[in-house]
Amino acid sequence: MLNDPMVLILMYFVMPIWLIAGFADWLCHRATHIESTTGAKESLIHLLMFVEVGIPLLAAMFLEVNSLIIALMMVVFLAHEATAIWDVRYATTARTVSPVEQHVHSFLEMIPLMGLVSVVSLHWGQFLALFGVGAEGARFYLAWKQHQLPVGYIATVMSVILLFELLPYLEELFRGLRANSGRLVPPKARRNKTGETTMR
Repeated sequence: MLNDPMVLILMYFVMPIWLIAGFADWLCHRATHIESTTGAKESLIHLLMFVEVGIPLLAAMFLEVNSLIIALMMVVFLAHEATAIWDVRYATTARTVSPVEQHVHSFLEMIPLMGLVSVVSLHWGQFLALFGVGAEGARFYLAWKQHQLPVGYIATVMSVILLFELLPYLEELFRGLRANSGRLVPPKARRNKTGETTMR
């Protein structure tokens, strides 16, 4: 399996691009002073999207991919897209979403789709089985991968996620709470309508 070009693309291209884009998005938030514009509420939305992407990522890394896992990935992808729309609608109440940040968002929205399509192509029989077609029967159970990813790769990915994804976004959340005396929504965001782009 590790010799499959699609698996290598997922491991060494799709994953790094997602991690880089996630950290770049945090830098964009910091540059627009998120703590004093949209505050902790937007940070919680970001953490929700982190969880929405993290669930299928962990499933693909550690579990056998079958119809159940593919269905989970599809549902979570749609939830992530809906949350992304909510995020931008709220963000534009109090801060400018720059062209650079918008471009970063395009990566963060399409990379999960790229990952989903890649996983489906690797497990086409179980994808078809999900809809009752094809030669395979749909499998709806959780099982560890028979051939786990290399320990070094898993350790590296998890360390990078912790240091450059989870911790920065938690720092963003606490920075927003601290700047607004524990309130989720700063006064600036409360004054404007949802979806109304404002200058910082």
